[in-house]
Amino acid sequence: MIRRCSWAESSDSERDYHDSEWGRPLHGDQALFEFLCLEGAQAGLSWRTILEKRANYRRVFHNFDIDRCARLSDKALEKALLDAGIVRNRLKVYAVRRNALAAQAVQKEHGSLDAYLWSFVDGRPIDNAPRQRGDVPASTELSDRLSKALKKKGFTFVGTTICYAFLQATGMVNDHFADCFCRTQATP
Repeated sequence: MIRRCSWAESSDSERDYHDSEWGRPLHGDQALFEFLCLEGAQAGLSWRTILEKRANYRRVFHNFDIDRCARLSDKALEKALLDAGIVRNRLKVYAVRRNALAAQAVQKEHGSLDAYLWSFVDGRPIDNAPRQRGDVPASTELSDRLSKALKKKGFTFVGTTICYAFLQATGMVNDHFADCFCRTQATP
């Protein structure tokens, strides 16, 4: 029997996401920008909701191309609010453009969004090896620092809990349970 993190057992979409993506070191400005936006969209909702709408988010927001998202007009964002395929929360939808503009500024200042974000973990994943769900915090000093820094750069929907989920999802923090078959795949 394959052992995986218990949260990944509730649906096929969560299991597939866990088994192929979650917690693996992710690089690339566009991919990291996508996760920042999706984690922000998830605020107050289940990850499963966002995961099952992910294809729609990619369609509406041009596969999270940072430059294209930065150029989204108010008219385009208002049109996005009519799309039942995404979470139609005005603040969250407009946050995509705002975060794209902030990402462009980070790229200009630091060379890439990737380099900036991974600098918070010195370029290497932090391996926590939790044994069960209760061992995984909702936030940490690291997610507090990241949240504060991103807000200072102009990002929105980047609270400390969202940032911790982002760190986990992108493999900057490896929180696969100690007995999960993905644990060793997630830490190089």
